Amino acid sequence: MSANFEAKKELVAEINGKLKDAKSLVLVDYMGINVEDATKLRKECREAGVDYKVYKNNLFKRATEGTDFEEINKDLIGPNAFAFSYDDATAPARVLKKFAKENEALELKAGIIEGVYYDTDGIEKIADIPSREVLIAKILGSIKSPLNNFAYLIKAIADKKAEGGEEAPVEAEEVKEEAQSEAPVEAEEVKEEKEEAPAEAADAE
Repeated sequence: MSANFEAKKELVAEINGKLKDAKSLVLVDYMGINVEDATKLRKECREAGVDYKVYKNNLFKRATEGTDFEEINKDLIGPNAFAFSYDDATAPARVLKKFAKENEALELKAGIIEGVYYDTDGIEKIADIPSREVLIAKILGSIKSPLNNFAYLIKAIADKKAEGGEEAPVEAEEVKEEAQSEAPVEAEEVKEEKEEAPAEAADAE
C-alpha cells in the first residue's frame, strides 16, 4: 500500500471528522487571492471560530458520502476552499461575505447550514444574520429598556409620595389656625344672641 494512498485516506478521515462536528459548511472559489490576502482570510476565520481549509474535490466527495453535506458535491467545480463552523452556524457565511466585499477574487458558491443546502444567493442572505452574541445583546437591550422605564416610574411615584408627606404637616397647621381664628368669632356671636334674648322677653311682657 503506497504512502500516497495512506495520505489520501487520512485526509478523507480528517474531512469526515470535521463534517461530523460541523454545524455548517460554506464553499468558496479562492482562485486569484494572493498569499497575503489568503493569510489575512485564514486569520479572520480563525478569530471568528471558523475552520478554513483547502481540499481536493475528489477527496471531499468521498468524505461526504452518507452525510448531510453530500448535496454540496454538485458545486465542486474547480479549486475550492471549505469553511467549517462547529459553534455559530452563520459565522462562515458572515466572515467570508465580509472578506469578499474587499476582495472580489473570493467568490461564495454554496453552503450547508444545519443540514439545509443554500446556493450563492441563499448563503449571502444567511451572511446578513447577526451573530449569536449580537442577537443576545439586542434581546437583553430590549428587556432592559422596559425595566429601566418601570424603575423610573416607581421612583417617580415614590418621589411624589415623599413630596405629599412633606406638605401634609403644613396643611394640618393651616386647618388648625383656621379653627383657632374662627372659634372666637363664633363664641362672640353666641354671646350677642344671649344678650338679645332678655330684651325680646321684656318686649313680650
